Amino acid sequence: MRILVVGSGGREHALVWKLTQSSKVTKVFCAPGNGGTATIAQNVSLSTTQIEALETFVRDEKIDLTVVGPELPLTLGIVDYFTENGLNIVGPSQAASQLEGSKIFAKDFMNRHHISTATYLVCGSYKETLAAIRRNKLGYPLVIKADGLAAGKGVVIAETLLEAESVVRQMMEDRIFGSAGEKVLLEEYLKGEEISFLIFSDGKYILPMVPAQDHKRVFDNDQGPNTGGMGAYSTDSILPIEQNQTILKTIVEPTIRGMEIDGTPYKGILYFGLMLTKQGIKVLEYNVRMGDPETQPVLYRLESDLVDVFQGICEQSLESVELKWNPGASVCVVLASKGYPGDFEKGKLVTGISDAEAMEHVNIFHAGTLVKNDQVLTSGGRVLGVTAKSTNLSGAINRVYQAIRKVGFPDMHYRLDIGSRGLRK
Repeated sequence: MRILVVGSGGREHALVWKLTQSSKVTKVFCAPGNGGTATIAQNVSLSTTQIEALETFVRDEKIDLTVVGPELPLTLGIVDYFTENGLNIVGPSQAASQLEGSKIFAKDFMNRHHISTATYLVCGSYKETLAAIRRNKLGYPLVIKADGLAAGKGVVIAETLLEAESVVRQMMEDRIFGSAGEKVLLEEYLKGEEISFLIFSDGKYILPMVPAQDHKRVFDNDQGPNTGGMGAYSTDSILPIEQNQTILKTIVEPTIRGMEIDGTPYKGILYFGLMLTKQGIKVLEYNVRMGDPETQPVLYRLESDLVDVFQGICEQSLESVELKWNPGASVCVVLASKGYPGDFEKGKLVTGISDAEAMEHVNIFHAGTLVKNDQVLTSGGRVLGVTAKSTNLSGAINRVYQAIRKVGFPDMHYRLDIGSRGLRK
């Protein structure tokens, strides 16, 4: 098989890495890819939003299967376009992608299908939003969400009225998230433990992945602004069997069934951002693709052939696929450019990658890198995802931070506490 992976981040490098291990795969392409995918696949100079050009490339290169990594091409309808032209592609339709493309759509969907989530209020204008936060009935902290896509950064937790007014002005007047801020959600702040729960679905059948826990804030102890994710870990002990079953029965199954009832069957990968509260398990958000950096530790534990899963989604035969997982633990720590998630410099020389990867059970997944004159340079806010596994979480954490000590670039920043919550359990 010849496979195209669409995207350029750490998630896509992990997908390419896993797909190249399949005996069914002869060649993998990645559009546009990064410095890491270039070492194990062929990068293609097409952006994720050049849908017609990507379709032409797939036809010209006789690609058997396309896998979409990021959310933007999904919300733009790449799956519909490929499917209408008779091409195999993994991902939800444009209509189903609204679960992530519009937070308001997702909230209304959850309400309609009785899926537990936080209390919220929809605001359609700056004036209306200011009035709502000034008579705030949801209390503080107050969660403020840009309705549309904002690269994982469109959620702000405001501690005071003054901060809430500032956030709303930036979103709706200054448009720091572009059109994503045309409407906003005001949402009650949920206290508890956040969990990432991912599944494969062929529209009817559900195949759950192992649980993971992301670390969104830029600094240790969950301080600082939200980011796309500073690290994640995966181990079965994150969720007891009873909670796992509760999530499947009260959240996952009603979601897939609800999408089918609404005439928008969900085929692809679905991410559930969950909060384990004293009042029960509630949905924070849906992502219509694998999370980043959750993909890295989750796929690092997958022992089955990922091609079988993707074929099962396309052929609606997931029920015949059985997943095998490594029973241990895995951890991914993101190495970021100084200043991320704000402004940062690019073009810094990265060293030590091969030394770190020489360690047993360590892989480095590139996110924001490019190769120039045989040198790896930084090209993004999140640069690398150093990933390691071991028989237990403590061993995986020790190994990943040993590996990090071998890697470096000027003004490199990373969190020192990835996975510590799991150790406290």
